[in-house]
Amino acid sequence: MAKVKQVGLLAAGCQPWNKDVCAASGDRFAYCATLAIYIYQLDQQYNEYKLRSIMSEHKKTITAISWCSDNPDLFASASADNLLIVWNVAEQKAVARLDNTKGVPTSVSWCWNSADGVAFVSQRGPLYIWVYAGRDSGLTVHKEAHSFLSDICLFRWHPTKRGKLVFGHTDGSMSIFQPDSQVGVLRVWNVSRSTPLDSFKLKKTGFHALHVLNSPLNKKAPSFSSNSKSQHTSSTSEAVPPPTLSQNRSFSLPPGHAVCCFMDGGVGLYDMGAKKWDFLRDLGHVETIFDCKFKPDDPNLLATASFDGTIKIWDTNTLTAVNTSPGNEGVVYSLSWAPGDLNCIAGATSRNGAFIWDVRKEKIITRFNEHGKNGIFCISWSHKDSKRIATCSGDGFCIIRTIDGKILHKYKHPAAVFGCDWSQNNKDMIATGCEDKNVRVYYLATSSDQPLKVFTGHLAKVFHVRWSPLREGILCSGSDDGTVRIWDYTQDACINVLIGHTAPVRGLMWNTEVPYLLISGSWDYTIRVWDTRDGTCLDTTYDHGADVYGLTCHQSRPFTMASCSRDSTVRLWSLTPLISSLLLNILTDQPWEKIIGNTDTAMVPGSPPLLCGKVSRDIKQELDKLSLDIRAKRLRWFFECFSPPGGSSNLWDLVSVINGQDDSLLPASYSKGVMHMKHLLKFKTSEAQELTIVKMCKFGGGIGAPSKEERLKEAADIHLRLGQIQRYCELMVELGQWEKALSVAPGVSMKYWKKLMQRRVDQLMAEDNDDAIPYCIATGDTKKLVTFFTGRGQLLEALLIAQGACEGNIRAPQTDVLPSHPVTFDIFLSSLLHKVCQELAEWYFQDGCSVLAACCHLAVDNIKLAMCSLIRGNELELAACVGIVLGEAANQSTEYCLELLARKYMTTPTWYLSADLLQMIPDNCILLAKLCAYYPGSAAEINQLHERCGLPSLEECKALAEEAVCEGDLFSAVQFHLLSSEPENALRIGIDHIKEQLSGSDWTVDSVQPILDLMSYIRTDRLVMVKLTEARSELLILCGYIGGLLAIRRQYSSIVPALYEYTSQLLKRREVCVPLKIEQLSVELDAWRASTQTNSNPPSESALVLCGADYVTGSNLPSHSDVQLSCFTGQRIQGPLFLLEDGKSAISHNDALMWAKVNPFSPLGTGVRINPF
Repeated sequence: MAKVKQVGLLAAGCQPWNKDVCAASGDRFAYCATLAIYIYQLDQQYNEYKLRSIMSEHKKTITAISWCSDNPDLFASASADNLLIVWNVAEQKAVARLDNTKGVPTSVSWCWNSADGVAFVSQRGPLYIWVYAGRDSGLTVHKEAHSFLSDICLFRWHPTKRGKLVFGHTDGSMSIFQPDSQVGVLRVWNVSRSTPLDSFKLKKTGFHALHVLNSPLNKKAPSFSSNSKSQHTSSTSEAVPPPTLSQNRSFSLPPGHAVCCFMDGGVGLYDMGAKKWDFLRDLGHVETIFDCKFKPDDPNLLATASFDGTIKIWDTNTLTAVNTSPGNEGVVYSLSWAPGDLNCIAGATSRNGAFIWDVRKEKIITRFNEHGKNGIFCISWSHKDSKRIATCSGDGFCIIRTIDGKILHKYKHPAAVFGCDWSQNNKDMIATGCEDKNVRVYYLATSSDQPLKVFTGHLAKVFHVRWSPLREGILCSGSDDGTVRIWDYTQDACINVLIGHTAPVRGLMWNTEVPYLLISGSWDYTIRVWDTRDGTCLDTTYDHGADVYGLTCHQSRPFTMASCSRDSTVRLWSLTPLISSLLLNILTDQPWEKIIGNTDTAMVPGSPPLLCGKVSRDIKQELDKLSLDIRAKRLRWFFECFSPPGGSSNLWDLVSVINGQDDSLLPASYSKGVMHMKHLLKFKTSEAQELTIVKMCKFGGGIGAPSKEERLKEAADIHLRLGQIQRYCELMVELGQWEKALSVAPGVSMKYWKKLMQRRVDQLMAEDNDDAIPYCIATGDTKKLVTFFTGRGQLLEALLIAQGACEGNIRAPQTDVLPSHPVTFDIFLSSLLHKVCQELAEWYFQDGCSVLAACCHLAVDNIKLAMCSLIRGNELELAACVGIVLGEAANQSTEYCLELLARKYMTTPTWYLSADLLQMIPDNCILLAKLCAYYPGSAAEINQLHERCGLPSLEECKALAEEAVCEGDLFSAVQFHLLSSEPENALRIGIDHIKEQLSGSDWTVDSVQPILDLMSYIRTDRLVMVKLTEARSELLILCGYIGGLLAIRRQYSSIVPALYEYTSQLLKRREVCVPLKIEQLSVELDAWRASTQTNSNPPSESALVLCGADYVTGSNLPSHSDVQLSCFTGQRIQGPLFLLEDGKSAISHNDALMWAKVNPFSPLGTGVRINPF
């Protein structure tokens, strides 16, 4: 199982190079970056669009894409290397390829009414038609469509008239839907008219591409219950308004959705009828991202530099862009933040020198042109001396200058210099990587321009160099020879060569806490994690779809890494699984020497990881000052440091609130996340008040800074959702939206509504506007209305009003009526709040954010469900910590969590840590017995573990087993046999008992599962012995069958069919004698399927910890490497996978977790236990 976990993805934007780059069909839409196609699909449950897949087989720029109108699963794409691919979107695989399109296709479109024919055209024609399947397959030329006078940028077939098509040319001719390319105004034209039907000002940046859907997307409609009684109407019945025609249903507009792509890479799906975005993703890099760096004073802000000429800043908590550099700088190869909180970024470009961007002022404040027009490949701002910036270039120079441009040193190299890095321990030392295959170290405190050291050994050019932050004098270099070399400056030698990459190495990153951890990224599309003590590759990730360039982490969050690539994405990773034993040492309250150490101790080969960096030392220092609540603080501070962004700080804030912490101690960031229900009103009101004041964010206006009107509207919406109707009304009045204010004003009081109506009347009458009349009549203000009419000389109207009032037709409305049962109403509101929080939690959970789901439950004090979310998300270490800090209210969940964690660490070399975890559970005798039964050591080692766990020795266990048999204590007999030197005896007794139980009619899952689970802990080396073949087969069958029943109980729907199929196959293939029949299993499975279609009973409160499907972080993130098929379903696995023991078969990590919780044995039927935790 992977040790590096993907936890976040910043998708690419839509490329601006070609025109035919967005498409849509049914409930999906697509756009393409330079090298990959992004497919979004509507999630029917939540009515939102989610990224479903990234398809990337093109090696050159994608030039056009098209969806098949007859088959929504078929999709075509073309690229600059004359390649045309037909994809099956559902299966995410290419089904046909045309390798020579006789020119670069500029537009692609499926042939009219044909799922097998794709047409494409390049420049001035001709139009080619490729039939890729069937008897008539081949490439033909359209008889008439050729020799055009102007280059073609788009073409489309007429949707109803066969054979008719339209071409759009680069000179603007023959375009029916023509977006204005300078300002983002979408115009919808009726070709029988010369003016637009409607215009939508959508965005400040210009349009780049547009695709209009032929029919509205089939979004889930809200369900309304209608009264079945026949309706009679009379003159006094309430008027029933006719159904509102949305504009896309009326005559003015074509069917209503448009996929919009903008010049800044933004992508959106716009509903023209409702005049709103169904999906909008602002910004996004559209080309290779060469570099990424975290802001020194903020671990949540990440800057990226790209081939597209921009630097963008991202919030890693929300995965959204918060700023972009002004203008276009050509190609930006490298970036470096200024130290501390200076809020400046230095950038290096391919032809325009280097620059400093002041993020707060939103402008470029300095430019450096010492390298002329030569490309600058690396820029590095010294973090020991904030006045110095280094650049290295294709001109062979590494230049050190001050920030005001004064050159301090020019170090001449024999060839291009690609990388440089300041020493973390000596402010005057810098290393460079050169095209001549050498690494050089320079010392700035001397006037010499010669290097202090030259390291030779690489067989091709050296690209990046990185000094170790923890080991003085140690640096690494990555080369085009595919290796990473570790150099010791003090020994003048190469001390290790890391071999594994199959292409040039680009990204390099040392971990800032564990001195031996080094991560590298390569043109072979992989990221590798190395143990530099012995050169072992600890893990390899394949999720990027192209060359990996930049790797970075933040010192205060050292186990969260960001990577960037030629695939135009940024991905976030958790490295925490690499140091899992450290987490356990903190969790089990081990002494400091097992958590924090010095680099010499940590660098001993094979020793467990130790923290040696500044953050861990700072935490220890702060803890040493405390006298109260030390354990809770220790757990929180370390786990905040270990956890990736995405809610862990929010979670700990809520835990503190539940534990009674003073509100004044809550951080400023708390109000930006999920808040406890008792704070929601206070903080949101405050936020709304802030929005009514003109106030910019810390970076100034930011991207598309909201106007005053937008801020007031946002504030009004917050007030409305908080039930602060009067404030909402007043803000609506300020915005001139009187109708909205007046429509909800009665919710405040009839008195307020009347007063507001009178204000509106006064305003309209001052403008001499007839709209004042209905308002006066509604409020019964006869006198004012009569005065209004007489003042205008409309005496007849004044007379009519006076008459109506005399007859009682115009009168003031009645006052408010209070609810009769306020207490009952409060209970109703409370249950409604819990329901909404639960729905929001499930939305987060299904989005792969189990930590935020837990926050939603904690917000309403639902500790059980919060723990359940963390356990189902496999955040076991975090769940255990939170449970320990929350105390008694979380005990049941915490114990289950510790049990799962103990199973996770039942492996070499963490057996003793597993025992420590189980000893934290009060009633742990059976759990410790299972651990010792499964332990595979020698007799002496087993006895040692028995002693540690308070259990009898092997020989004593044998005697106790025989004693239990005599006394008829079956469970104890099985337990002690397992703990003895002959554990196979336990199988004979236990299996016979279960078979006897199943032969009767009064057994339950709960009566047989405990013994079955106990027997499953027999040591694997014993279970797989030939003499136990029959017993093993029977044990696997019984575990499979009972596992299937448990899966039904726990609502693990995705694995129920697999468990029944597994049990059936074992029954079919193995000679066994168990009271189960294949036909019986088939009937049970059919009955379960029928019941799931008609019934969805929620789990009982007591079973909540165990119920509901697992969904780990990253399950929703598509990678470019989704090539494994599940051996359960035969379909591609999205998200993390779990490889079975044969090294080939795979299932999703989620399915593996659920399987292991109900049946510990591998789905391959080998008798090996699986450990996906």
